[in-house]
Amino acid sequence: MSRKQISFTFIMIIIGLMIAIQFKAVKEPIVRDTRDTWQLREDLQKEKDLELKLLREIRSNEEKIVQYETERKHSKEKILRDTLDELKMEAGLSEVTGDGIIITITPVYEKLLLGHAITSVTPDLIKRLLNEINRYGAQYVSIAGHRVINTTVIREINDETKIDGYPLSQLPLEVKVIAENNKAAELLYKRMQVSKSAEDFFIDNLRIEVMRPDEQITIPAYEDTIRILHMKPVKPKNGGDS
Repeated sequence: MSRKQISFTFIMIIIGLMIAIQFKAVKEPIVRDTRDTWQLREDLQKEKDLELKLLREIRSNEEKIVQYETERKHSKEKILRDTLDELKMEAGLSEVTGDGIIITITPVYEKLLLGHAITSVTPDLIKRLLNEINRYGAQYVSIAGHRVINTTVIREINDETKIDGYPLSQLPLEVKVIAENNKAAELLYKRMQVSKSAEDFFIDNLRIEVMRPDEQITIPAYEDTIRILHMKPVKPKNGGDS
């Protein structure tokens, strides 16, 4: 084959390739967006809704951050308030409601018929009863509507039994007791049903009746001022630190 024929053949190959490429381009036209105006509006609305949703989430997160910062600033104050409430509850300065029992002290009716005058309960009997119910799981106690706390004094003054200065001369006498929970209250009730205190009271012509009410009972807060003896505030050091 001569040089002229080789050149001619090479040119024909190039021309064939160009024709093939052009034919393919014509056969596969450029894909255009065929969506109509309404479809474009719907897609645009979806994008706006998504943007609004994101903005709301951002605003919500910013509010949570502000709330967290505020709570952190007031956390110390809240802890102090909670601690104060707990201390008031333990000291008996708050009213409490819970599951428990009611003990009623009444005169023995038969002794009254025989002319025996029974007007009050001795401090010793009251103290024995308190020791027993405390041993059986009592948490809060009131006698004749008066809260019993650690500093409560039960003694006889001028031949009259008194609790923190209040007389206990009126019979029947009601003692309310609250236990830790319903199960503990039921156990307390069963133990007091066979209590030795019943025998002690009967010797003094008194009868105790134990009742387990269906509803929760309420014990009032301590009424008087608690006097703290042998204590004084600590003087702060320089700079206000204690």
